[in-house]
Amino acid sequence: MCLILMAWHAHPAYPLVIAANRDEFYARPTAPAGFWPDAPHVLAGRDLQAGGTWLGLTRTGRFAALTNYRDPENIKADAPSRGELVSRFLVEDESPDSFMTMLAASAPGYNGFNLLFSDGDKLCYFSNCGDTPRRLGPGIYGLSNHLLDTPWPKVARGKSALAEALRCLPNTEVMFALLKDDTIAPDQELPRTGVSLEWERLLSAAFIRSETYGTRSSTVIIVAADRRIRFEEKTYIPQAGFAAAEHFAWRLPLP
Repeated sequence: MCLILMAWHAHPAYPLVIAANRDEFYARPTAPAGFWPDAPHVLAGRDLQAGGTWLGLTRTGRFAALTNYRDPENIKADAPSRGELVSRFLVEDESPDSFMTMLAASAPGYNGFNLLFSDGDKLCYFSNCGDTPRRLGPGIYGLSNHLLDTPWPKVARGKSALAEALRCLPNTEVMFALLKDDTIAPDQELPRTGVSLEWERLLSAAFIRSETYGTRSSTVIIVAADRRIRFEEKTYIPQAGFAAAEHFAWRLPLP
């Protein structure tokens, strides 16, 4: 997952809105979003190589999503999959505070990551790359492959576009349109993360297009104040060809 845009209690009728892109090599096997046979309360895609996931939601409104922290000079070849952290929060019923304590103890063993997670009441952020773990207040947030709200061009554009898109709710096509932004940032605005200039250019777009690596899926999640949830996903094949769409809707149980 390489771009997560989130509005948390920033709209009176929609307390949680998420628009996210997952970028990955096309050769990595992946299952599209669906309820898991081994954990029927979890709705998420699945990394069929390592078994975890990058973003998911439960029937009771627990949410978690992860991005990798881009730092090619500091990769542990034997580190466990970061996707298992998302899976653990979704599958289990651990409180955000307890989960944060677990992360603080185990995070050094993983390659760099950022994690957003919520039980529906609290939204928390954790990174093992030097940022301060914390509970987040109402607002619009953007996360790519650096720290929360690092003003990379696609993060800044995405946050601004999400703020505008909130006015169009419950129309989700506006959300998918902003996720399809394939604008390449000017060289002078590119971050320097240790990859080649060619890759910095490619990765600077919110929606990435290439033959071997790109945006594999776009996901929009809307949680309304009346407890109705919509989870929509579009998947893509190389060079951004549309592959499939998944739609799920239900109402959260009363607390």
